[in-house]
Amino acid sequence: MVTLIIIGITCITSYLAFQNRELFVKLSFSPYDVVHRKQYYKLITNGFVHANWEHLLTNMLVLYFFGQEQEIVFSEYKGSIFYILLYLLAIPASSLISLSNHKDNPAYTAVGASGAVNAVVFSYILINPLSNIYLFFAIPIKAIIFAGLYLAYSWYMAQQNRDHIGHDAHISGALFGLIYTIATIPYVVQHFVSQFID
Repeated sequence: MVTLIIIGITCITSYLAFQNRELFVKLSFSPYDVVHRKQYYKLITNGFVHANWEHLLTNMLVLYFFGQEQEIVFSEYKGSIFYILLYLLAIPASSLISLSNHKDNPAYTAVGASGAVNAVVFSYILINPLSNIYLFFAIPIKAIIFAGLYLAYSWYMAQQNRDHIGHDAHISGALFGLIYTIATIPYVVQHFVSQFID
């Protein structure tokens, strides 16, 4: 239920921002505005707006499949609030590198839930490393292999800096998801290791 609420809020907010450029700019992540204008709310609101429909639908589709799984896991161990915190805290956590690198660049902006969604996905992978993830809904790949390939690709693309995709946010979000899950779910590391040796 929490995942569906997050998806609903994100879709509504993104749609409104599509229709209203002023709202889009106000909610977008701007390191310059955060540091120099003290607009700290942008560290959170940027995760609820997207650049276009493809950006929005991709993130929400991934969140739909992985989020509901992790919502159940966190509810069983800690309660839904810990799942909500995973998602919400991942938004600013995934923006920290960009905040540091672009704090004096007023032209830099970013939007999207990718960092938070990656936190959820990698939290899932930590608990289910040998499950299959289906690329393009057709190609099965072990979750742990997908994680390694994804992080390597994101790191490479971040170094190239040739597109307008926040690869550093993707990496930061993924790492936050791992750290948060280890910190909040007891014995998760032992559970992870046991799946390879049992």
